[in-house]
Amino acid sequence: MHDDELLRYSRHILLSEIGIEGQEKLLEGRALVIGAGGLGCTAAAFLASSGVGHISLIDDDAVDLTNLQRQIAHTTSRVGHSKVSSLAQFIESINSNVRTHPYPHRCTPELLSELLSTGGGMHVVLDCTDNFKTRHLINAVCTAHKTPLVSGSALKMDGQLTCFDARLEHSPCYACLFPPEDVPLEVSCATMGVFAPLVGIIGSAQGAEALKILMSLGQPMIGRLSLFNATQFKWSEINYKKNPNCSVCAQRAQS
Repeated sequence: MHDDELLRYSRHILLSEIGIEGQEKLLEGRALVIGAGGLGCTAAAFLASSGVGHISLIDDDAVDLTNLQRQIAHTTSRVGHSKVSSLAQFIESINSNVRTHPYPHRCTPELLSELLSTGGGMHVVLDCTDNFKTRHLINAVCTAHKTPLVSGSALKMDGQLTCFDARLEHSPCYACLFPPEDVPLEVSCATMGVFAPLVGIIGSAQGAEALKILMSLGQPMIGRLSLFNATQFKWSEINYKKNPNCSVCAQRAQS
């Protein structure tokens, strides 16, 4: 590390759990944030400020005035601009040493597979999307490429957070927790609303879990679903296990 990096990341380096070795892992890290909305803006901010070397961004949406209530990376002047371009500018303003790779496209299996398999792939993926179809797509590709996945969601006054890691034999996947055949009623912030700080709380937690995975630090939330209610400011937790008949990870393990 250069002298300016030693100074910039000194508060991390002071932590015995991180130190220089852990910070160097972050500097060499490659993270993919899918969704440049409320969750993605907050998670990406902490990845950037922590010094994650390469941050890729996927989102085909444009900044809308209604986003500004909670999506902290975007500004009034960037309404109508690409969200990934806006978020990349925000990351640059935080830490110009971070290399951003914006993809203003819809998340498809082809694009995701390409990003996870070329140039050494990604060390961690953060699912910051807002619909079950895309979450299942991301889970399937991450499972196939054995890439750790940090999943978060926020709606109304409630948030969820969990992690999956197909490198570990015991790790469930998203389909174990939410079987694809159990199709829920799709709801969104646009129709149901969302409490602005909630996306910051869950997005920050996603960033923390991703940093831990990049540094092999502590125990990521594998097999644990954390639930947060902002009205009561209360966390609760549900344990879940790998489904031996899962249509995604069980078949992948047998192939």
